[in-house]
Amino acid sequence: MTRYIYDFIEGDRSRADLLGGKGANLGEMTRLGLPVPPGFTVSTDACRAYLNTGSPPDGLFEEINAHLREVEARLGRRLGDRHDPLLLAVRSGGRYSMPGMMETILDIGLNDATVVGLAARADDARFAWDSYRRLIQMFARTVHGVPAEEFDRELAALRATAGPDGPTAEQLRDLVETYQKIFLRQVGHQFPQSPHEQLYLAVRSVFASWNSERARLYRRQEHIPDDLGTAVNVMAMVFGNLGPDSGTGVAFTRDPATGAPGVYGDYLPDAQGEDVVAGIRNTVALPELERIDPASFRQLTGIMATLERHYRDLCDVEFTIERGKLWMLQTRVGKRTAAAAFVIAAQLVDEGLITLDEALCRVTGAQLGRLMFPAFDLADAPPPLTVGVGASPGAAVGRVVFDSAAATAADGPVILVRRETTPDDLPGMIAAAGVLTSRGGKTSHAAVVARGMGRTCVCGADALRIDPERGELTIGDRVVRAGEVISIDGTSGRVYPGAVPVQPSPVARYLAGELAPQADPLVAAVHRLLGHADAVRRLGVRANADTGPDARRARALGATGIGLCRTEHMFLGERRELVERLILADGPDEVTAALEALLPLQRADFTELLAAMDGLPVTIRLLDPPLHEFLPPLHTLTARVARAEATGRDPGRDGRLLAAVRRMHEANPMLGLRGVRLGLVIPGLFAMQVRAVAEAAAQRVRDGGDPRPEIMVPLVGDVRELAAVRAETDLVLAGVPDAPAMPVGTMIEVPRAALTAGAIAAQARFFSFGTNDLTQLTWAFSRDDVEGSFFGTYLERGIFGVSPFESIDAAGVGRLVRLAVAEGRATRPDLTVGVCGEHGGDPDSVAFFADAGLDYVSCSPYRVPIARLAAGRAAIETATDTSDSR
Repeated sequence: MTRYIYDFIEGDRSRADLLGGKGANLGEMTRLGLPVPPGFTVSTDACRAYLNTGSPPDGLFEEINAHLREVEARLGRRLGDRHDPLLLAVRSGGRYSMPGMMETILDIGLNDATVVGLAARADDARFAWDSYRRLIQMFARTVHGVPAEEFDRELAALRATAGPDGPTAEQLRDLVETYQKIFLRQVGHQFPQSPHEQLYLAVRSVFASWNSERARLYRRQEHIPDDLGTAVNVMAMVFGNLGPDSGTGVAFTRDPATGAPGVYGDYLPDAQGEDVVAGIRNTVALPELERIDPASFRQLTGIMATLERHYRDLCDVEFTIERGKLWMLQTRVGKRTAAAAFVIAAQLVDEGLITLDEALCRVTGAQLGRLMFPAFDLADAPPPLTVGVGASPGAAVGRVVFDSAAATAADGPVILVRRETTPDDLPGMIAAAGVLTSRGGKTSHAAVVARGMGRTCVCGADALRIDPERGELTIGDRVVRAGEVISIDGTSGRVYPGAVPVQPSPVARYLAGELAPQADPLVAAVHRLLGHADAVRRLGVRANADTGPDARRARALGATGIGLCRTEHMFLGERRELVERLILADGPDEVTAALEALLPLQRADFTELLAAMDGLPVTIRLLDPPLHEFLPPLHTLTARVARAEATGRDPGRDGRLLAAVRRMHEANPMLGLRGVRLGLVIPGLFAMQVRAVAEAAAQRVRDGGDPRPEIMVPLVGDVRELAAVRAETDLVLAGVPDAPAMPVGTMIEVPRAALTAGAIAAQARFFSFGTNDLTQLTWAFSRDDVEGSFFGTYLERGIFGVSPFESIDAAGVGRLVRLAVAEGRATRPDLTVGVCGEHGGDPDSVAFFADAGLDYVSCSPYRVPIARLAAGRAAIETATDTSDSR
C-alpha cells in the first residue's frame, strides 16, 4: 500500500520533492530541536493522485486519522473534544515556494460546541469567538469559493460600531451567527460541525488550489512545472491572538532587499498569521519585539542564527508567540532581490559558510541583467497607460516621435513609437532613448535590435492605436501626441504618462569602467563573482557587433571577440542608394560599378571593426537578408508612381524600383533568395565583401595591428554551396598582398545543414549556430508572427514552459545542435563551434551550449557580462555533476 503521510520528524531537505519545501523544512527544524508545533505532511504523491482522478487516493483519510491520533497523544488534546479541543492549521507547501498563491485554513476543529471549550481553556471568550469567525470565512472562501467580501462587509460594520477595545465576545458570537447564515445562503448547507469533515475538506481544497488560476499564472511566470503537485501540512494550532503577550511575525536573517546583515521583519502583537499578510493592522518593525518581549526576541534571534548556519543562506521564518512561548511555523531559504543575492553570496564566502564556487551558483545571469539596467523610481509614478511586453530591460523617458527621421532630428531624448520596426528604422532606434511598438514580442525586430544596442524596448502593447500621419497614439480615450513625454519600462512592459524619475545602475557604471570595484558592497560583490566566473569558465564569450563603437563597448564589457558581424547593417542609411544601383544594374558593367562603389565603404567599416577588436577573432557574416529589404516598401513605391502618373510625370527611378520590387516579390522571402544563394546568383557580391575584409586586414597588418577576421557564409544547406563560395573566396584572398590567413566557416541555421554537418565540416573551419533561424525552421514558426498570435495560448496550456525563441528548445533544436557538433568534429576534430543567435545571451541556453561542447557563445554587447557569469556557473555545475556521477 502506498504511503502518503509523514510526521515532521521524518522530514528533511532531501525530501522536498515528496514533502514540499515547507514540509521538508518543518522536518529540518524539528530535527534541530526547534520549537515546532506537532504535525504531519500529506505528500505530493497524494496530491498528484487527486489531480489525476479528481478524488483523494484510497486510504488517505484513514492514514490521516492514524497520524492525527499521534499528535493528539503528544498534546493530550483531541480534535473535536468539547472541553479541551485540539485545533489544526492546514497549509499548502509545494516543492518551490509560491507565496500567497495557494491555500491555508486555520482553526480547523471549531464548531458550536468546541468554541465554548476553547473559550474556557483560554479563559478568553472573545479570542475563541474571533477564531471561530476566522475559520468560517477562510473555509467558505477556500473550500467553496465564497467571496471574502461577503464576510468583510459584516466585520467592517461591526468594527465601526465597536468600542475602543474592539468587538466584545458577545458581538463576535453574533457575528459568527451572521457568518453561518452567509455560509448557508452561499453554499446551500450549514457550516460543517464535524471537525474531521472540516479537515478532510480542507486537505482536498489545498490539493485543488494547485490548479487555481492564480497558481497556474504564477507557475508560468516562474517556470515551475505543472505536474509537481503540492504537499499539505497539518499542524497543531498555536495562537498569537491571545492578548498582548502573544503575536505573530515574519523575520529574515538578513535584509532581503540589500543583503545587509541584521534583524529584519515585521511583528504584530495579539494577531494570527494572516493578519500580517492582510495588512488589517500596522505591524511594528521586528527590533521592537526586543522591547515588547525580550526573552522571545533573544530566543528568536538565536534560532535565526542557527538556521542561517544550518542552511548556509539567507532564511526567512514565520513564527508565533503564544502567551510568551515562541513557536516556529515555517522556514525556507528566503527570496531576495538581485542586488541582495550578490551581496549575500559574497558575505557568506567571507564568513566561511560557502565557497566561491557555491557563491557563483547562488546568483544567476538573469539577476545580473536586472542589475545592469536603469530603473524607474516608482514612489510617485502615475498609473500606467498600458502594459506591453518588456522586450529589452531598462527605463527610458522621452518625447514621442513616430518615425526615424524625427528621432534623428530631435534635440533631446525621444521614444520612437511604431506599429512595428523594420531595418529602415535603425537610425531612429539608435537615436532614441527607447522604442515602443504595438506589435511583436521578445524576438521581434524591435526587441532583438534594441537588446543588441542596449536600448529600452516595450513591444506588443496592443492597446495602442498608432496614427503616424496624425502624429498621435490613442489608448482608450487618452490621446498622446507627438512631442508629449512618456516613460517606458523595458522590464515590466509598463508605459507611463509624463517623466518618471530614473535611477542609474551602479553595476552598469562599474562594468563601463566608471566606478571602482570597491564603490559599494553590491559592485564589489559583482566584481568578485564575475571575476570568479571568468576564472573557471571553459566557454568563451564573444559579442554580436557591427560597428566600431559596438565592438569597443563589447570589449570593455569582457567580450573576447566578435562572433557575428552582420554586414547587412552596413548597407542602410545613405548607402541604400548604392544597393539600389546594384539591384537596378543593367548588365555586368553596371553590377561591377555598383560593387566597386560599395567596396571602399565596406573596407572602412571592417578596418574600424578589426582595430577595435585587435588581437581577437572577428567573425564577419556575408550578406544574408533578401535584397528587397534594401528597397522602399511596395506600398510606398506604388503610391509614388501613382501620384507621378496622375500628374503626367515620368515616375523615373521610382518606376524602375517598383518594377524591381514586383520582380523580386517572394511569397516567403525568408525562405527565398537570401544568404549563400545571393552569393551564388549575384556574381561578385560575396567577392566584393571578402575583398573588403582582406584589404582591411592587410592594412591593419601594415599598421602593426593583429587582425583576426573570419569569413562566415550564411544559410548553407548543402556542402556544394559552401564549396562554391570557398573557391571564390580563396581566389580573392590570394590576390590581396599582406592579407593574413582567415578561416572560412558557415552559419548552421538550416536543419539540413545540421543533419549533414559531417559533410559540411569538410569545407568549413568553423560552425556558428544561428539559433534564431534554426528555431524558426525546425518549428515551422515565423517569429515575427507567432508570439502575438498563439504563443500566449501555448504557454497557458503548458505546451511551452518558455518561448523557444527566448530559451533554447533542448529536445528539438538542441538535438540538432548536438548532432551537428558530433558529426562536424568527427570529420574535423579541430572544428571551432559557437552560437550567435539570441540564445547566446540567455543564461539557461548558455548552460546547454556549455554541456553540448561548444567553444563560445556570442550575444549582444550588453549581455556579455550575463553570458560570462552563466558560463562560469555552467562550468561549476558540470564539474559537480561529473564528480557526483563517479
